[in-house]
Amino acid sequence: MKNKYLETGKIVGTHGVKGMARVQLWADSQDFLSKFKRVYTDKNGENKLEILKAQAHKNVCLVAFKGINTIEEIEKYRGTVLYIDRNDIKLPKGHYFIADLIGCNVFDADTNEALGVITEVSETGANDVWHILKDGKEYLVPAIPPVIVKVDTENDTVIIRPLKGIFDDED
Repeated sequence: MKNKYLETGKIVGTHGVKGMARVQLWADSQDFLSKFKRVYTDKNGENKLEILKAQAHKNVCLVAFKGINTIEEIEKYRGTVLYIDRNDIKLPKGHYFIADLIGCNVFDADTNEALGVITEVSETGANDVWHILKDGKEYLVPAIPPVIVKVDTENDTVIIRPLKGIFDDED
């Protein structure tokens, strides 16, 4: 079962004296939070913060929350991880949450061989890299169009066409 609330970033500091937060986002773009009316400060969705304004600023997102009007009030949230409700967003076709990739079984598109399970995703800047664990050994697979054939997070299955040498230890 997929988590209803997903980590989206962390409050890393303040901005100005009127209670704005500097949020380091774990998303494709720094304006991601501008699409939401609320975030949560716990993974169960029990503690809600209403967003008044969110805008990209350099490598962070500046966010103003309802009821937080001073630097002292927002400072209490420094280090807090923010969550979104997955029902509040509709991902474009071909996009998925990293959290949903973790635990997916990976298969070879040509041989149907089980290649392992995705245990982690590293964001490198150029492309993501999937960490696939099989028989105690970790393989690093670039998440690029020539490699990724199909992602089916509903069935925890990913089909890839691995580059030569990744799984067969060719020289």
